[in-house]
Amino acid sequence: MSSTAPVRLPDQSAPDEPRAMPWLALALLATMGFVLVAAETMPAGLLPVIAERMRISEGTVGQFISVWALGTVIVTIPAISMTRGFRRKPLILVTIACLIAANTVTALSSDVIVSLVSRFFAGAFTGVIWGMLAAYGRRISPRDRSGLALSIVSVGAPVGFALGTPLGAWLGTTFDWRWSFGGLSLIALVTFVLIALFVPDAPGQPRTAAGSLPLTRVFAMPGVAIVCVVIFVWMLAHNTIYTYIAPFLRDGGSGLAPDIVLLVYGVSSVIGIAITAACIDRWPRALLHLSIAVFVVAGLILLVGRGVPALVLVASVLWGITFGGASAQLQSALSRSGRENSDVANSFLPVAFNLAIFAAGVLGAVLLERFDALVLAVLMAGLGVIALLITLRGRRSAFAADRN
Repeated sequence: MSSTAPVRLPDQSAPDEPRAMPWLALALLATMGFVLVAAETMPAGLLPVIAERMRISEGTVGQFISVWALGTVIVTIPAISMTRGFRRKPLILVTIACLIAANTVTALSSDVIVSLVSRFFAGAFTGVIWGMLAAYGRRISPRDRSGLALSIVSVGAPVGFALGTPLGAWLGTTFDWRWSFGGLSLIALVTFVLIALFVPDAPGQPRTAAGSLPLTRVFAMPGVAIVCVVIFVWMLAHNTIYTYIAPFLRDGGSGLAPDIVLLVYGVSSVIGIAITAACIDRWPRALLHLSIAVFVVAGLILLVGRGVPALVLVASVLWGITFGGASAQLQSALSRSGRENSDVANSFLPVAFNLAIFAAGVLGAVLLERFDALVLAVLMAGLGVIALLITLRGRRSAFAADRN
């Protein structure tokens, strides 16, 4: 007896090809990016408070950021190579749990060595998460909307710079600095639970596809190295004064508190993110040149108007607007330069960022031992000029021409 029932062919698109945008899952991954950046930069707004309570120098507190960055620099690229084949959800949950544990140790520790070691390990776990976050968001999203998915996941980092640090500074100065770190551990714990419940799993990358080019050859591709140098120089200019904003404001004599200045910077950064989103596809090169140029102007205003509260706030607004979109602009440039190896090329971004953060913590501590904190504004403007010159020099190989 023959059957006339239609033969059912296997669905080639499901289950690995998502058809709808996982908005909640992407928002949770972005929240994790917020936590990573806020936790890393938190000591910048709490420098005097932590130094006083732990009876250490502000330069030593600055190393709380440096050792975190060092852990990220050391781990990120090896982590990408070692965990390419791992399924994404178990990997991110394990690393978030380890990050929560390390950050909680920092919140509870009264010993500077224990605090520095816990910060180093927290940075190392962060390197694992940074190595997978963007690609994870793309893999759980429809292939034709991977760019939108990347944009959503990426927004967590600049918002962490924009709001996480100033809010942590306010909480730490109003109550106790340990509340700031403990609060972030709580946010990370809630995010952990929500990711476990609502974020779908995704496979790792096949090693044959991911290893199409060695890391060294991707770095040597035209434009990639230049973008990385711009990232390092611009981030060094930003983070040296950002980390040591409290002594800068104190020596400048404006009377402004660090949490107020960081809040103004943060709100302005959100505006900068919006401007970047609106302009980056049409005028990527002009946007980058203008952003760095105005960043230099902000540094000069901080130097010249250091004792005038209104001028310091104006400079903070310009600083936030111009640097708020830096991550997206430079990540876009790396993606274009890396072409089919854009995922690997983008792994250099957190390494370059955190290498600059590490250098900024050390450099700032050395400068403050020898000079007035106002030298930080000179460094901001001077390094900004160097970054601008590099972008002009590499405009053909590294930075796309604007569209008409």
